[in-house]
Amino acid sequence: MLDACAELVDEIGYESLTTTLLAERAGVAIGSVYQFFPDKRAIVQALTLRNLEGYLQRISSRFADTQFTHWWDVVDAAIDEYISMHRAVPGFRTLHFGDVVDVHLLDEERDNNTIIAEQLAGLLVDHFGAASGPRLDFALGIAVEAGDALIKLAFRRDPDGDPAVLAEAKALIREYLYRHVNTISR
Repeated sequence: MLDACAELVDEIGYESLTTTLLAERAGVAIGSVYQFFPDKRAIVQALTLRNLEGYLQRISSRFADTQFTHWWDVVDAAIDEYISMHRAVPGFRTLHFGDVVDVHLLDEERDNNTIIAEQLAGLLVDHFGAASGPRLDFALGIAVEAGDALIKLAFRRDPDGDPAVLAEAKALIREYLYRHVNTISR
């Protein structure tokens, strides 16, 4: 059902998505949809959680397979995976991490990008040795918001992501974080 949901949101958008269309696309009875999901928001939330888990898994795998020399290589890898998901994962370009539906889709207390920033902070602390704390969280929060907005712009300008905008997004984030991460790394 989640795969069918991803295909449909790419084709018709979130607003046009219905549980009936989802059931038809998934080849299941409408009762089966309601057995697992009370409404389309819950379906999209489950898809968003799957996307988040997939993103974090991709980053973790990349971190495990690669020896990074500098912290900015870690940031570039995180951005590259986000861009890759925009290009390759059905539904991701439309839903991202659920902000199209609700900025608090992943957690009622924290907005979706804050959760992403917290996960990235954990990865930087665990895999690079950055000092955890409010300064790192704040800097990564700003970087995630800026990166998210610029990557969305790149994909609005070009279905494959405008290369010039994507390059500028990476440069902007790297330069911004350079001022902060260097002062809070161990």
